[in-house]
Amino acid sequence: MKRPATAVNENERDNLHIDWDVPITMDDGIVLSADVFRPVDTTGDGRYPVILSHGPYAKGLAFQDGYPSAWNRMVAEHPDVAAGSSNLYQSWEVVDPEKWVPHGYACVRVDSRGAGRSPGFIDPFSPRETRDFYQCIEWAGVQPWSNGKVGLNGISYYGINQWQVASLKPPHLAAMCVWEGAADWYRDMTHHGGILSTFWANWYDMQVKSVQYGLGERGPVSRVNGTRVCGDETLSEQALQARRCEFGNDILAHPFDDDYHRARSPAWENITVPLLSAANWGGQGLHPRGNFEGFMRAASKDKWLEAHGIEHWTHFYTDYGRTLQKRFFDFYLKDEKNGWDQQPKVLLQVRHVDQFVERPENEWPIARTQWTKFYLHPADHSLRHKAATGDATITFDALGDGVTFISSPLNEEAEITGPIAARMFASSSTSDADFFVILRVYTPDLREVTFMGAIDPHTPVAQGWLRASHRKLDAKLSLPYRPYHTHDEAQPLKPGEVVQLDIELWPTSIVVPAGNRIALTVRGRDYEFAKSTGARLSNFKNELLGCGPFLHDDPRDRPAAVFGGMTTLHFGAGQEGFVLLPVIPKCGGTGLPTLSAQAMHRATTDK
Repeated sequence: MKRPATAVNENERDNLHIDWDVPITMDDGIVLSADVFRPVDTTGDGRYPVILSHGPYAKGLAFQDGYPSAWNRMVAEHPDVAAGSSNLYQSWEVVDPEKWVPHGYACVRVDSRGAGRSPGFIDPFSPRETRDFYQCIEWAGVQPWSNGKVGLNGISYYGINQWQVASLKPPHLAAMCVWEGAADWYRDMTHHGGILSTFWANWYDMQVKSVQYGLGERGPVSRVNGTRVCGDETLSEQALQARRCEFGNDILAHPFDDDYHRARSPAWENITVPLLSAANWGGQGLHPRGNFEGFMRAASKDKWLEAHGIEHWTHFYTDYGRTLQKRFFDFYLKDEKNGWDQQPKVLLQVRHVDQFVERPENEWPIARTQWTKFYLHPADHSLRHKAATGDATITFDALGDGVTFISSPLNEEAEITGPIAARMFASSSTSDADFFVILRVYTPDLREVTFMGAIDPHTPVAQGWLRASHRKLDAKLSLPYRPYHTHDEAQPLKPGEVVQLDIELWPTSIVVPAGNRIALTVRGRDYEFAKSTGARLSNFKNELLGCGPFLHDDPRDRPAAVFGGMTTLHFGAGQEGFVLLPVIPKCGGTGLPTLSAQAMHRATTDK
């Protein structure tokens, strides 16, 4: 296997000491390529804490070149991102060295196996890749310029793989910041409620194959040092294909939470390192669930949770996000007594329809939550505090738009912040059915309130999914507000058989204004804000219609013969369908008036 280029010292440039393409040899002989950015040290004996990232997006590809639409939007709306930096070293979803090195950090970027300037076989999130990550951490921890403490930081992929490598307990790993990083390879990423997400196959085409090692002269060129971003070797398409897994097909071949998925998921009991987990309310389909689960389930005694909104790449780079990260890492990597140990365990950017309001909390879910049920009423498709009486059914096309249940206008504003669960009783005319459940908010004139999500500009309040044949619950891990399904076997339906479905909707936050309405939609396919929006990003294939790229439309997973029948919701004694909402009551000192469960009852019960 061809080795990466020999390391080239840039010495001093833009107040950085840069070593390009530093070789890191793995235990099987593959040599990964890393760029090292560190302070200019005139004495030659400086030792610094390390901020390290390891992933497939090509360390030499500038953010502006690889993801122009995201970059242009970010710097236009958040000028603090670009301020104070030449932005020459900005890369997708990793730290800007010019904003970290001057504060006494060494920043290390490693191209993972088979990507960028690192040769090898690409198999994202695989155990082999996680072992590589472990070895990179240990390499960084013993370099002459390192103080022996390594921190992990990055968005999405560069956050997801932190959960995995932390499960291996690398000795030099001292702290990690998982910024919008999913965790459970099955539930968070590949199969939502047991339904295949087509995102990963498309992502592989657009963001990984496009920077595979061996593209050589067919690939991009670094705007900083003129090297070929995807290695100096130019391979044929046939050779490239032989050096990468069939990612989408591999996922399709594993419809249950089996060894394939578990090998790519965290071992929560092994994660003991101090951590900061940052979620995005609008990251439905990938980015919020793992951050909340990680905060709740990791064995670390020192752990913090933050939750924010807007695009998932933005706050990582803003002064808000970077200052938060730096305080965390200064405390654990530099031993600075900066008060981080007194930081509230939970910091929420509570979402309003027109702003975010910061509020500290002590735990997640919030202890003072008033868990409030809203029942589905079939006669008038309403949501009410009391269950409907009498038997009834609602039938809809199993691949169609379904049915929406909506409350009366709220008399007072209400805050809903936390995880959500829905229960319904359903049957199918076939042996299975998929359920897409969406929590929505409507204005007094019945216009839907959507938000700039992590990716999609028309994201609803919350979403959940469940395949009826995957309804089996894990009794040990299920909570009233977070049903947890085993996904270890199929339990096919008998046509017409009524079954109970407990559906997890991912955590959210919204302060619903007075006069607005809350709604729950149950449908047989992905949510759509509109049939066409014109919204697109350069790194995704599909138009953004409300779910971003996180769709469930592979006919191999949802054959019409099985999923194209009719779905019926059943109501009556013992079959009370409801959605359980986390209502946050008014709390002295928060400055945020909210609605009690009793007031919610009054506001949404028909007069």
